[in-house]
Amino acid sequence: MTAVERPVAGPVDADGLPALRRRISAVLVASQILGGLGVATGIALAVVLAQEVAGTESLAGLAPTATVAGTAVLSVPLAALMTARGRRPGLVLAYLIGALGAGVVVAGAAVDSFPLLLLGMAGFGAASSANLQARFAAADLAEPQRRARAISNVVWATTIGAVLGPNIAAPAGRSVSGLGIPETAGPFLWAAGVFLLSALLVAVLLRPDPLLTARALAPVEEQSPAARSIRAGMAAVRASPRARLALVTVAVSHTAMVSVMSMTPVDLGHHGASIDLIGLVISGHIAGMYAFSPVMGRLSDRFGRLSVIGLAVALLACAALLAGTAGAGHGQTAAGLFLLGLGWSAGLVSGSALLTDSVPAPARAAAQGLSDLTMNTSAGIGGAAAGLIVAQASYGWLNLIAACLLLPLGALALFTRRTTTSSGPTPTP
Repeated sequence: MTAVERPVAGPVDADGLPALRRRISAVLVASQILGGLGVATGIALAVVLAQEVAGTESLAGLAPTATVAGTAVLSVPLAALMTARGRRPGLVLAYLIGALGAGVVVAGAAVDSFPLLLLGMAGFGAASSANLQARFAAADLAEPQRRARAISNVVWATTIGAVLGPNIAAPAGRSVSGLGIPETAGPFLWAAGVFLLSALLVAVLLRPDPLLTARALAPVEEQSPAARSIRAGMAAVRASPRARLALVTVAVSHTAMVSVMSMTPVDLGHHGASIDLIGLVISGHIAGMYAFSPVMGRLSDRFGRLSVIGLAVALLACAALLAGTAGAGHGQTAAGLFLLGLGWSAGLVSGSALLTDSVPAPARAAAQGLSDLTMNTSAGIGGAAAGLIVAQASYGWLNLIAACLLLPLGALALFTRRTTTSSGPTPTP
């Protein structure tokens, strides 16, 4: 699939770029707050809801897996749409699909249908895809030396909604108690409304489109539609060792995070934690994921992408150690989940910036879609395996296996550092 030329609404010159960057960033921040609220409100009790509907713990991990699978399946089509038409249509469509998916989850819970619930969770994952793609939209017009910070600022915006989400899950559940809907499905009804607001915000205010604007400002030799195809994006990643490391970084970080986080509510429940306490632990985890992303962005711009990738490996390893040995120590579990989120943040920000640095500008949107496909496919497999591991072994074993995933990532990062001339950002036009 190749890109279709689309005009940019109104001329944009170099003098107007700073103001445009600020305005685009403000819109993306607002959409991330809403999107993060919707995703976190629903996902907080997804495993618990799945366990109630399925009637068995071993299938509970399929709920977040279906969400991640939906995010993965939609990554490439959305990337193709953005490549052809710009960021705005892709983000709007993703939020609309997410709202529809949330509604299907509620319907599945109401009729006690586990397959319908999983179908809805897959559609719900489209909203996560929108939240992930928004970070790349922030990088479209960013200066190369500030690219990681631009990405991290949008990731940070998710903090507000994502931290509030798990804490309003219980009130959202109680609000539907008179409607014949299980309380654990109530948050998804709220999420559907929030996603519709996000779609409206992006459709109305994300103008001019940042990706189309960046293309309009690019040199003439970079305007070939063939250079922006999905195939060109794949070729660009294959040709760059740093781009390949970026893909591995986001995939491993996301897989370790999703696998451990998805089964933590179940483990906490086994040790007597209430729904409110589970919400607080997940809120702390989400704060680690998003609240410190600007720090990760500045570290990545200042000390280089590879250094922050190393930091991500260390943080994720510490998280697995703490959470895996916590047992009934809810405080230790909370600390481990916080570090898990922090390590994810370091991996996502540095890996996303490294990928954007390492491929030619025309192929970036396609390569970014490939990155999200890789990370969510890997995490989907990890999430599916997580429930089986906990059911057959233990939560501690799950954390040990997650830690083992970090070994090849650390080795690849060291190898890439040794075989490249610089560990810092390598700006591309």
